[in-house]
Amino acid sequence: MSDNKDGMFSKTNIKLLTNPLNSDNPITVQVLGICSALAVTVQTKNAIIMALSVTVVVAFSNMIISLIRNLIPNSIRIIVQLVVVAFLVIVVDQILKAYSYDVSKQLSVFVGLIITNCIVMGRLEAFALGNGPWKSFLDGIGNGLGYGIILVIISVIREILGSGKLMGYEVLGNATEKTGLYAYGYVNNGFMLLAPMALVIVGVIIWVQRSINTKLIEK
Repeated sequence: MSDNKDGMFSKTNIKLLTNPLNSDNPITVQVLGICSALAVTVQTKNAIIMALSVTVVVAFSNMIISLIRNLIPNSIRIIVQLVVVAFLVIVVDQILKAYSYDVSKQLSVFVGLIITNCIVMGRLEAFALGNGPWKSFLDGIGNGLGYGIILVIISVIREILGSGKLMGYEVLGNATEKTGLYAYGYVNNGFMLLAPMALVIVGVIIWVQRSINTKLIEK
């Protein structure tokens, strides 16, 4: 496919997907969605499912709001946005209950809180109301994936250092039988399982990212 200005995958549209992964990341640059990053990153599996859920909701809500943006009275636009997002969250929640009930129970209220996630509402206000459906859809996917990458990084660090596991599998050895690193005196860091440690890790990620890309310091 040719990379022209109006192409579906033009350079401008590709940036909508790639910029949120790094230079315009919703968590580390826009500083949105921090609350859920604290809440669902104890286990990597939960973080991945939450990331996918947010990606689906923000992508499709962006597209729907973009399609009807010229029909929405400005005085009730927030209400309309909330209705659209709430409908999509209900769909996602029901799918999780049908196919991954255990994870659904663990995430419980946090899936419902996607309705008020700053990333979702922020992209609707900042992008979907002023751009076409395709660009809005790509913007939603990009920001959802950017959010998801940070969630997964945080959860991998917390799960490995906090419980010695990754996705439920022992990766540092068996703590009970003193195998692997535990044979050399390693002890799981229980602080990693506490919510404040997620904030500390986010801060470290932001520091590393801005040390590498000094242009972000100006944002």
